[in-house]
Amino acid sequence: MARHFLALYVSIVVTLAAVSWGQDRLLQIYGVQDTGADRALPTTMAALESELRTRPEAEWRAALREIAVQSGANIDLFARSDIAGRTTLDELDSGKLAYMQAAAGESWALKRLDDHYVIAYRYTETEPRRGPLEWLITLLFYAAIALVVMIWLWPLTRDLRILERAAARFGNKNWSFEAPIKPRSQIYKLAETFRKMAARIDGLIVSHKEMSNAVSHEIKTPLARMQFEIECAEQTRDLAQVRTSLTHLKADIREINDLVTATLNYAILERADMSLNIGTHNFTTLIPAIAEFVRRDAHREIRVHADMQGETDHVVCDVHLMEAVLKNLLYNAARFARRDVRVTFVGHNAVNQLIVEDDGPGIPEKDRKRVFESFVQLDGAEGREAGFGLGLAIVKRTLEWHGGEVRIAQSPLGGARICATWPTSAARA
Repeated sequence: MARHFLALYVSIVVTLAAVSWGQDRLLQIYGVQDTGADRALPTTMAALESELRTRPEAEWRAALREIAVQSGANIDLFARSDIAGRTTLDELDSGKLAYMQAAAGESWALKRLDDHYVIAYRYTETEPRRGPLEWLITLLFYAAIALVVMIWLWPLTRDLRILERAAARFGNKNWSFEAPIKPRSQIYKLAETFRKMAARIDGLIVSHKEMSNAVSHEIKTPLARMQFEIECAEQTRDLAQVRTSLTHLKADIREINDLVTATLNYAILERADMSLNIGTHNFTTLIPAIAEFVRRDAHREIRVHADMQGETDHVVCDVHLMEAVLKNLLYNAARFARRDVRVTFVGHNAVNQLIVEDDGPGIPEKDRKRVFESFVQLDGAEGREAGFGLGLAIVKRTLEWHGGEVRIAQSPLGGARICATWPTSAARA
């Protein structure tokens, strides 16, 4: 990194020096007229004009040759008819000095004497030359500019190096992304994106490990029961006993199938390439219908109340996923409720809110975040069917895909109050 820094620094210094040289050359090429306008030249031409006007016209050339010999200047007398160029003639007629380009590096300064003659003073253009001190000052000036640029660039290269090392450590299966980049850094947002990506990957790895362990653990119990029922059926000659064993086998198979289905549904939500089927749906009839279905399927005498508020006719979401969310919340509430379950949907201008609450024992505050993890089951009420611990995890992931969130609080009914919110635009998190 230091080598690249020095190479960039030298490149900037050389570039700026080259630009300076190029500017000087352009001024020399296109600024020739300005160099001829020396302050002493108008005075010299005026003195020559005054000297010649004191003499007869026939002695003008001889007088100029005498002055040229004495002063060493290159002076001549031109006929006005020898001068070309409308601009030059206009300047002479106005009494100003005019300039003409001669050979390379030489110029003529012209002064009108009368209607027929023009005084011509020939001089050599001298290019300005820089001494060692001027070159040193110029070099220091552009080096200072380059240093300012590099002071700006150095924190960027340093932070990029930190980000590179953090990404390399993460790529070496060290699943912690540590990049101490300050918020004022130019790549802070990039580092935050990497950090979120790393956290997401780490979460996926942990989730897959937990899923594998949980599925292996959950499937052992029904498999053991199935093996026991098969052995019982093999050892008995009683047809009724065989049928009972088959009934138990079917129940165990159904349990395994439900576990696999729930696991697959959760795995789909954990996929990075998942896409939502977003549409506009009418929740006015959908939510009461699902609530009634769950009430009948709960195998318990409970009451389910549905309350619809606000804009409920045009709700933006993936309706299949939201149906799964509502069913999971309602089945969970029905499993723990004593008598009443209430579902409330409120449609606002910016946020949709789905609330499910019950009059059961509730969820302890210390467990309100943990229950959203996969395969986490709290102690249920005695005699009530337990799930697989994936329902609330599916709810959480579905709301995250919709750009929302889900929280648990205490319900006025006495039990749990689960509130799911997502924006009306249903943006992906």
